[in-house]
Amino acid sequence: MQPVYNGLDIAGDFDDDGNPKSDGIPDFPGDILYEVPTRTGQKDNYNLSLGFSATWSKPLDRKLQDQCKEAAAANIALMQQATANKRLDFEIARLKNCGELKMKGIQFHPKSPYYSVCADVVVNNPPGHQHPHIHKIPKE
Repeated sequence: MQPVYNGLDIAGDFDDDGNPKSDGIPDFPGDILYEVPTRTGQKDNYNLSLGFSATWSKPLDRKLQDQCKEAAAANIALMQQATANKRLDFEIARLKNCGELKMKGIQFHPKSPYYSVCADVVVNNPPGHQHPHIHKIPKE
């Protein structure tokens, strides 16, 4: 319920003839005359909706699309080559270090988990050793 206030203004000032007239200030401010029901608009609402959307687009100029695909392919090839170069550098460094250590007689114990790191490295010509390697067996 919403209150309706008394806005009556019939006294407070006088005209040139001395008759009472309105002065713009309500005579009984704050007095509630009556109350009216206020519509809130609240009601139950149930909604179920389904939807489907599809979009189809066709590029007007395939040149940019083809250039984008070529650039992506070139970038992928460049990254693959960089990875292959890093792998080759790693393997060459492993081969060099394992070979130098094997020539010095240094290696991991066969039961060590790191033994397999240098297990596939073979030293063919250690210092003072030549191929083909032949020993003479004396006859007695």
